[in-house]
Amino acid sequence: MTSPSLAISARNLTLTLGSNAAPVTILRGIDLDIPRGEVVALLGPSGSGKSSLMAVLSGLERASGGSLTVAGADFAALTEDGLAAARRGRIGIVLQAFHLLPTMTAAENVATPMELAGMADASPRALVELEAVGLAHRTGHYPAQLSGGEQQRVAIARATAPRPDLIFADEPTGNLDAATGEEIINLLLARRAETGATLLIITHDASLAARCERVLPMADGVIVSDTRPTSTAAA
Repeated sequence: MTSPSLAISARNLTLTLGSNAAPVTILRGIDLDIPRGEVVALLGPSGSGKSSLMAVLSGLERASGGSLTVAGADFAALTEDGLAAARRGRIGIVLQAFHLLPTMTAAENVATPMELAGMADASPRALVELEAVGLAHRTGHYPAQLSGGEQQRVAIARATAPRPDLIFADEPTGNLDAATGEEIINLLLARRAETGATLLIITHDASLAARCERVLPMADGVIVSDTRPTSTAAA
């Protein structure tokens, strides 16, 4: 039985894609425990398996084998619809390419996941969340009217608004210049500290990973080490 103090518990997690005739093994037996509230970096170059692991841990991709419990839900036993339902309200995701809905305003983008999770007062709560990320003056703007940094701030507000147990951030500064990227990471860490969520940052940037409480370097579909930087800015 998984400890309630764990946000994620995985055992012998595998992922194989492609056809039976030409299978491609992506994840090769991942064992991982992440306590609730921890800030963790999955570190590695392109092709190391870190984004695939995030996809499995967040329920966007089904593992080929192994056991996986996320925020108290048995992801290995759920159907596709079950995974979608389990993500709702439990998991927030921030992606490199922002993935805001272009026909919705900033406020509507933030309110939508709360509405889908059945939360009351989604619209006024969305305004509060946007104010918290410094966008009180941009609530009625559409993504095309926002800078890259502003779009990522909206994405952070959208991810944190439902108060999920877990937030996944996949290369959250990848489309931003260095100064804006630094602002976004500061904001992401600050919002995580305020909400108490578990945060997994997927990155190829060792300096960003060093700001997390725990660093899990990946190579060839496995976690190769588990380290804790001597000093972090995660809190």
